[in-house]
Amino acid sequence: MKTAKLMAVACLLFASVATPFSAANAAPMQASGIVLGNDISWPQCGGGLPSGQAFAIVGVNGGMPGTANPCFAEQLGWASGSAGGTSQAAAAVYVNTANPAQYGGWWPASNADVGLSRPNPYGNCDGSASAACAYLYGYGMAFDDVNRYGVPDPAKHMWWLDVETGNAWSWDTVANAADLEGMAAYLQSIGAAVGIYSTSYQFGVIAGQLRPNSNLNGLKSWLAGATSPESAVELCSAPPLTAGGVVALTQFTTDFDYNFSCIPPAPPPPSPPAPAPVVAPPKPPVPTLTHDANGKRKPELSIPQS
Repeated sequence: MKTAKLMAVACLLFASVATPFSAANAAPMQASGIVLGNDISWPQCGGGLPSGQAFAIVGVNGGMPGTANPCFAEQLGWASGSAGGTSQAAAAVYVNTANPAQYGGWWPASNADVGLSRPNPYGNCDGSASAACAYLYGYGMAFDDVNRYGVPDPAKHMWWLDVETGNAWSWDTVANAADLEGMAAYLQSIGAAVGIYSTSYQFGVIAGQLRPNSNLNGLKSWLAGATSPESAVELCSAPPLTAGGVVALTQFTTDFDYNFSCIPPAPPPPSPPAPAPVVAPPKPPVPTLTHDANGKRKPELSIPQS
């Protein structure tokens, strides 16, 4: 996730401009006829925010795991006013990821340090920089993201894992993948949807070749690296970050981070069939009285004219 604005921009591509914090416009933001969303985080605290975004993704952290975005609540409120019109939720969130091993703050010493919802797939953590301990670290960081930083209704949000080489990572790609798997596992345990933000290069350098049964396989991909609305559309055809996944979003940056939704919105449900016309039932025969040959009256059915 690019965390600061790019200042050397020759000209703005959009009619929309940054405005102070306010409700989003009714119509979704467009550039060259392409509907766009935005992602923002702590660098935008106290500054102008985009307006008219179709959807928005807000950073929970302050640039690295274990930190808080001080403007998260206000920015999530802004995101909830997104205009819609795509397959993306109005307001999603993203979290920073890293694997500092034993060199960055808290690090688990054993499996007992983290209450897992299921057994550690990498075995027992012994406090080393192993994959087993990295899995616990990721699980614990995701627990904090959900429970410490004020995310309302966390299971109802889409959570993106921001995987970039700018944060601290181990030389061991298996351990790095385990760390990300632990984060995804905790989020999945609460029923939240999970995706991965990165580039193919950065994700490969960090996580390497995933295990066939990795829970990262099949997740949606959010690809960075486009340079314009048009190239963001083209990037949708790139391979996803993990096997079985799909490219759901692409990103480019000018004055803000802009995003294009690669997945078209679901078609509206078909209209119910018109009710059949109501046909009145035929009128029943009405008996009338006539006389027989002996002058006695007898009933006779007479069918009235409709």
